[in-house]
Amino acid sequence: MDVRINRDEVGRAFHLQAGEYDRHATVQKRVVDRLMELAHSHVDSAPATVLDIGCGTGQLLAALGRSFPKTGLYGLDLAYNMTRCSSDRLGSGAILVNGDAEHLPFRDGAFDLVVSTSTLQWVENLDEFFRQCHRVLDPAGLLCIAFFGGRTMQELQECYREAVLARREVCAGGYLDRLHRFKEIPAVQEALGRSSFSSVLLFSEIEMDYYPDVHNLLRSIKRIGAGASAQEVRPGGLGWRSVLNETSRHYRERYGKDGMIPVTYEVVYLVAQRRDRL
Repeated sequence: MDVRINRDEVGRAFHLQAGEYDRHATVQKRVVDRLMELAHSHVDSAPATVLDIGCGTGQLLAALGRSFPKTGLYGLDLAYNMTRCSSDRLGSGAILVNGDAEHLPFRDGAFDLVVSTSTLQWVENLDEFFRQCHRVLDPAGLLCIAFFGGRTMQELQECYREAVLARREVCAGGYLDRLHRFKEIPAVQEALGRSSFSSVLLFSEIEMDYYPDVHNLLRSIKRIGAGASAQEVRPGGLGWRSVLNETSRHYRERYGKDGMIPVTYEVVYLVAQRRDRL
């Protein structure tokens, strides 16, 4: 059964870590560059208006502004401090809104292009997300998004789960609930099939990152705000530290090489258009 995503907790975590985000979000920066390539290859002409859902610190909006200097830029983020960081980067060049991807506060047909990176994995209701994107897009508009898929951090999830299941005294304490369920491609395909979008392109790519150890990896995750638990479960104490130490041991022995541990990120890219455009 899927774990319910605590949207308030997610927003609060990214709000608190907004100032650290750019220093630690290395993979996310590469995803922005890749999505820009896809947008350029599928947009026939410069869009009049573009919306970035989950705009973060404004990296994607800034890139769009450089490519399309006459385009009206709009950004939305669940975390207020992220919109402030975007404002610092973009100045008066964009309109920024603190809001929710499942309840877009924009009029129907307002945008020629809707983009999003590293956000869909925090959306609980995929049907509502696609419904909202369809509503705010012009009939000739395009949806172009990237998000982290099911194989993301597979090494950490495998070693953590093994460490928890080996300790019966902590299995019933909510420890497994700390594992974030990343969106699988079939689930996105099913939601897209129920929507009013047709997929133009849907594929995944693997990005790799490397850390000295598990503690550095977890610290980096926390510093970009992505350490928010999906549930209001806060294990702690000796049992929690023991699980982390055992996770680190499994990870190092199974995957470590040359003093570093690898981290897999599955990045799913989707380009879709409204069916009434066909």
